[in-house]
Amino acid sequence: MVSSPNLSVEIGGLKLKNPVITASGTFGYGNELIPFYDPSLLGAIIVKGLSLRPMPGNPPPRIVETPCGLLNAIGLANIGIETFIEEKLPFLSKINTPIITNIYGHTIKDYAKMAKRIESVDRIAAIEINISCPNVEEGGMAFGTDPDIAAMVTDQVVKNTTKPVIVKLTPNVTDITIIAKAVESAGAKAISVTNTFLGMAVDVATRRPKLANITGGLSGPAIKPMALYLVHKVVANVKIPVIGLGGIMDYRDALEFLLVGARAIQVGTANLINPKTAMEIVNSLTDFCVREKISNINQIIGGLKVNGENHEKGGDKKNK
Repeated sequence: MVSSPNLSVEIGGLKLKNPVITASGTFGYGNELIPFYDPSLLGAIIVKGLSLRPMPGNPPPRIVETPCGLLNAIGLANIGIETFIEEKLPFLSKINTPIITNIYGHTIKDYAKMAKRIESVDRIAAIEINISCPNVEEGGMAFGTDPDIAAMVTDQVVKNTTKPVIVKLTPNVTDITIIAKAVESAGAKAISVTNTFLGMAVDVATRRPKLANITGGLSGPAIKPMALYLVHKVVANVKIPVIGLGGIMDYRDALEFLLVGARAIQVGTANLINPKTAMEIVNSLTDFCVREKISNINQIIGGLKVNGENHEKGGDKKNK
């Protein structure tokens, strides 16, 4: 019987005590959920997306529930990198788990400046790049929909930091593997798959969109099968680690992503339903490993059986 299974994983040189990470935008700046559990027990915390300057976001209404999902058009509202470092990071420094900043910009120079500023902050362990936001220099096209531009953003961040760089991909493309390979070639240490799917909702009584922004990003259990498929595809096409997210509500969902090759997972929308979800997943993964006599969580990663053989494991293959 396995009394204390090893849940630790490694993502691009970043060592995590377990594979459970909170997704950007659903865990605030790290202190909001302190009343519910000790966040130091998580693998890592990714804070709300940050920009060079504070952003007010979109006008309300900007969140709408849909069947098995959630549409949001928050507009990346945030306090800005300087206020985050001055007011939020001192508290986060007391939490004994890696703190990852999610960053975005509207020009490639914005990303480079963010990376350079974060490089000087010791307590930040890694950078996750959001490339789903509009590129004002290209008429509003999202950075993540063009492989060349996605690679340019990644390259500029990598050149301005020694911290591990994770790129969060958008699913709203024809072939996500092309973008994945482009950011890998540009120096990304890991890839997060996937961000929200574009969607909208209409109020038939008023005949108006339910979101002031008209469209928004769909998250929650409704997108899990599609997100799982995209993780499966990306894992098969890159050598760097993949972090899976999209509709993970419990440990069974987390296990599905690990089995198709994700080396860690992110919990997002579930945090808004049950603030304890991420911690419950950590505990349930431990219980699962004990029941199944699995001594190390890495024995599960990439363990999907296809035609009688295990699915190819993604990322850090040489360390298996």
